[in-house]
Amino acid sequence: MDYQHLSTLLWREQELLDLLLFKAEEKQYLILTGKTRWLARIAHEIEVVLDQLRNLEVERAAATEALAGRLGIESNPSLRALADAAPAPWNDLLAKHHEALLVLVTDLRSLSDTNRDLIEGGLSAIGEALLTVRTPSAGTYTQAGRAAGSAYRPVTLDGAL
Repeated sequence: MDYQHLSTLLWREQELLDLLLFKAEEKQYLILTGKTRWLARIAHEIEVVLDQLRNLEVERAAATEALAGRLGIESNPSLRALADAAPAPWNDLLAKHHEALLVLVTDLRSLSDTNRDLIEGGLSAIGEALLTVRTPSAGTYTQAGRAAGSAYRPVTLDGAL
């Protein structure tokens, strides 16, 4: 494990986070345009990218741990701590990876929050609409056989009359 390998993993992580950001923007577009039939597909695509990120994170943790041991710093260091301890030019490159990852994660959190708010707002609107819809009751009848409980009764008109 060396700095080049870690840098390659960090580039790959940035690419995957960028792809995840794109998928989140696609999801937002689908929500805003009401094209809900594609939401399941985009959710699956997002899950595939997240799975790739999880696998990459394990490999990155191993590479980071090996470099931390070589540099004599604490186990499981942050990328920032590793950048601070690395020799030039790797310290600068790792610091730039750190900054780029922070920007991507911040953008993803913001977009994710917006998408969640849009979905919750849509669900709330649907719930309110369902509450305003009344189901017609079958009604009841009195002992005399007349409809009870309503001053109004349904009428069917034949337009041919």
